Amino acid sequence: MSLDSALQQAISTIPECVAGGYVDLDSGMVLSVKTVDSHPNEVMDLLAAATSDLFEGQTVKAIEDIFKKARGIDNANLHYFKEMIINSDNLVHVFLRGKKYDRQVLCFVCRISVNLGMALTKSRAGLKSIEEAI
Repeated sequence: MSLDSALQQAISTIPECVAGGYVDLDSGMVLSVKTVDSHPNEVMDLLAAATSDLFEGQTVKAIEDIFKKARGIDNANLHYFKEMIINSDNLVHVFLRGKKYDRQVLCFVCRISVNLGMALTKSRAGLKSIEEAI
């Protein structure tokens, strides 16, 4: 199954999901994006940069380095922040760092009325199927 097809399938299983995207942190590119509504191109252009800031901004890296040092971990590739949920006025944004490909992040956007537990559970399942498609 292609990445685009896997993303579309995952979106269809997540309640009230209106968009999904798959971002590569190394290249700074959106590898795939699917939406049910049209979104301004400016938003799509900034998705990869914003996702990179969330997972690898200077402050985030500093916090991860402090945790690694405190725990005696000498693995520069270890990341503590695996999932992030951001609520805006009308939407819930779910970001999941890849398990198999930890340099990639899957993003889903749902309406604010979504059951958050269900959205997170289905998003995690979607990550698994998308990583299998790559």
